[in-house]
Amino acid sequence: MSVQAHNDGDLPGFDRLVRVFTEQVDRSRGGMAFCVYRNGHPLVRLYGGSVEQRAEPTDAIVNDWSPRTLAVMFSGTKGVVAAVAALLVDRGLLDMRRPVAHYWPEFAAAGKADVTVAQVLSHTVGLVYVDPEPPGEWADLDNAANAAALAAQAPLWAPGTRVAYHAITYGYLMSEIFRRVTGQSAGQLIDELVARPLELDIYLGLPDALESRVAPMFRAEGYAISTYLTDPERRKIVERMYSRSLMGTTLRANTPELHRGELAAGGGIATADAMAALYSRLGSLVSSGTLAAATQTWSEGIDAINDRQLRFGLGFELADPIGTYGPEASAFGHSGAGGSLHGAWPEQGLGFSFLTNEMLAENHDTRVKELLAVLPGLVLAGGLD
Repeated sequence: MSVQAHNDGDLPGFDRLVRVFTEQVDRSRGGMAFCVYRNGHPLVRLYGGSVEQRAEPTDAIVNDWSPRTLAVMFSGTKGVVAAVAALLVDRGLLDMRRPVAHYWPEFAAAGKADVTVAQVLSHTVGLVYVDPEPPGEWADLDNAANAAALAAQAPLWAPGTRVAYHAITYGYLMSEIFRRVTGQSAGQLIDELVARPLELDIYLGLPDALESRVAPMFRAEGYAISTYLTDPERRKIVERMYSRSLMGTTLRANTPELHRGELAAGGGIATADAMAALYSRLGSLVSSGTLAAATQTWSEGIDAINDRQLRFGLGFELADPIGTYGPEASAFGHSGAGGSLHGAWPEQGLGFSFLTNEMLAENHDTRVKELLAVLPGLVLAGGLD
């Protein structure tokens, strides 16, 4: 199996990381990339496997995964949205502790007058699905219609009293807050504040000219969502939350409509290099005080819907008891459906990204954990001094 391996820092232990990555590629019916950057500079770049799905891992590769390969990040998008929120704080345009209704008066309806921006970002509002959903096949890409429905909607619990992952509604809520504060969409802000200044391949609203670079996503056999959940009644809520995005006979992540749309909870598209570079440079992009506030614990506990252990900052996932971000206690970032993961080990100055088109169920997916388990060896060996 062909693997492109770039060791940009002559790192001790690099060969071991390549072996782990190669073993994963050899098991895959798709492709993947794992990149590690330090302060915007590449240290490790690994690419392997096939952009096109194959019937068996041993089948011939039609199109090699390369540094230019783009893929849908699913909820990895939320971390980029969190970075934009932090940048707006630095510009004095957004105050996390203010009520959402200060910026968006209609949101005060149905007992939500005191809900803060921080509660939206930390997944404690209690608006985990849109009720009623706007009609139409592509209504989930209509941020304005979904935001209007959420503004009128009553939360499932007293905001701030429970934490539950707002898988899709996070995007509608933050998109509307951004629009009220700046007059711009989430995709425009990502382009203006993040992608263009840092020259990164990160898009929320993919230009048509780049469509040919996007790897088709596919679900591996046995793929499932919310694998920690056993309660049948809450399973119905989960199905309502994810019905259009991850379920069904076809995967909408492979449609140009979704690629062009600005689904701020899960429609972002990027390369692994771009996401690793972004997380490695957040400390220079966002002020130290704002970033420290965004990556401290704002909510944690067992997800009230999914029964999964959660720990959130302001839009960022934080290191959790199940080891999502490896052994670094200060780690933060955001994962995506099917196994992608993007984040930072800030004490080491590292940003990393694992991007793949083969979606595995969380309870069976060990790919990122295996790769992150090797990184401390590189650090201890002095390779990242």
